[in-house]
Amino acid sequence: MSKQIEQESMKAPAEENGRLLTDKDIRKCAWRWCMSVNGFNYETQLAPSVVFSEADALKKIYRDDDAAYRDSLTNSAKYFNVTPPVAGILLGAGLAMEEKNGTAALGAVQDLKVGLMGSLSGIGDAIIWILIPTIFGSISAYLAQSGNPIGALLFVAVNLVFSLGVKIKSWDLGYHFGTQLVTNLADKVAALTEAMSVLGLTVVGALIPSVVKLSTKLTINIGDVSFGLQEGLFDKILLGLLPVCATAIVYQLIKKGVSTNKIILGIIVFCWLGAAFGFIG
Repeated sequence: MSKQIEQESMKAPAEENGRLLTDKDIRKCAWRWCMSVNGFNYETQLAPSVVFSEADALKKIYRDDDAAYRDSLTNSAKYFNVTPPVAGILLGAGLAMEEKNGTAALGAVQDLKVGLMGSLSGIGDAIIWILIPTIFGSISAYLAQSGNPIGALLFVAVNLVFSLGVKIKSWDLGYHFGTQLVTNLADKVAALTEAMSVLGLTVVGALIPSVVKLSTKLTINIGDVSFGLQEGLFDKILLGLLPVCATAIVYQLIKKGVSTNKIILGIIVFCWLGAAFGFIG
């Protein structure tokens, strides 16, 4: 009897709070995801990285059932494409579902991924790839222009947080909260995204006069009186108007589909002409 108990204990991994997977197992998946997120192909996108990240955890879930393990890996190898830093929310939730229901949950796991890949990527792309780099990139650039090395360090630190910290934490959130995390936050996601967008626009708008340098040398002569537009108007009454107008023009050109290369070339030509004829300085 004692030998039988010993053999059974060798087959099954030790459970922690009724779970097969431990926090260490989930953290291992997250680290493997960080290392392999460039495992990409045009057919299944990030699926190779998913298989590599989850392989050990799935092996622990299915233990000696090789057929079930292969079915699970095959399911993990299906098309998957989500903003990498937040992908762990779906992948961790999928592990929790398979841990509870085994191969019976494979269909539900795939439905979860397919159903939420787009919406989660929409949020992740807007906040992580656009909003955060815009805000901290602008602040870092402004500090760097002032000769402050903190600008470069700040941008590196922010990239490390989102390339490692958020990726790892998303797996913990997905596994421990599962589908509840998405359903409970569904009503708050829109408000959060809108609030972050307002914050980003406010920060970028405030930085425009400091980062975009544009002034004019135009003067108005009335009799013996000479009135400099920059010193008498733009520096005192309409402070920062020229940089804001320049930014608005570039933004409208981008919205109309004008390529950034043409816009940059246009700015260079405008600056040459302005310096040659003396209307900007």
